[in-house]
Amino acid sequence: MHLEQPLSEKEFDELDQFLLSDRCSDDAMTMDTLHGYLTAIAIGPETIMPSEWLPKVWGESEADAPKWKNPRELEKIMNLIMRFMNEILITFEVSPKEFEPLFVEHEFEGKVLIDPEAWCWGFWEGVELRAGSWDPIKNSDVAELIRPIYLLGADEIEEEELDLVDSPHQIHALALQIEANVPDIYRYWLPLRKAAVETVVREEPKVGRNDDCPCGSGKKYKKCCGAESA
Repeated sequence: MHLEQPLSEKEFDELDQFLLSDRCSDDAMTMDTLHGYLTAIAIGPETIMPSEWLPKVWGESEADAPKWKNPRELEKIMNLIMRFMNEILITFEVSPKEFEPLFVEHEFEGKVLIDPEAWCWGFWEGVELRAGSWDPIKNSDVAELIRPIYLLGADEIEEEELDLVDSPHQIHALALQIEANVPDIYRYWLPLRKAAVETVVREEPKVGRNDDCPCGSGKKYKKCCGAESA
């Protein structure tokens, strides 16, 4: 198995600065949000192709995508994002217990506390890509594994749940739970994970070989355009 090199500190900073720059919209993900988003995609119930998840990195609409200076810049930034994703995938494949969410630290009342909200928001964005497919774990006897991420990442939670995320100390405690739970979420989905399937949509009804040819020649399809395609 070929393992790509993880992002160097310089490359990490380069991607971080690009996401924070004026080149990206205000709705573009930051590095901690992106890490949560990619984690959900990496460990979730289905394989999701980059063509689907990449646009969300930049915002909610196509208009949010950066205006690339040239193809080389596009290729470079895409490469950094894909390697960031591969880092996550390889960590779970090789040693899930060593996975570390990219949480923010801050000082509160003289103590250093963890703030995982941006990471959780990104993770929940990843969940929303396949919301229905995540239902089994939400309704299972291990639903508590994902609950702390829901409390901090969902756009809306129940009014009675607001007291659970009311203080920085509560949020810090939830962050510790999340770090412990993510490898177990990965293990829950591992035997159930579905491969990506590309659905081909036929624009027109299929023409039978014994049907009249749609070209209007009056001949059977098999003796007209069907013969040519064969």
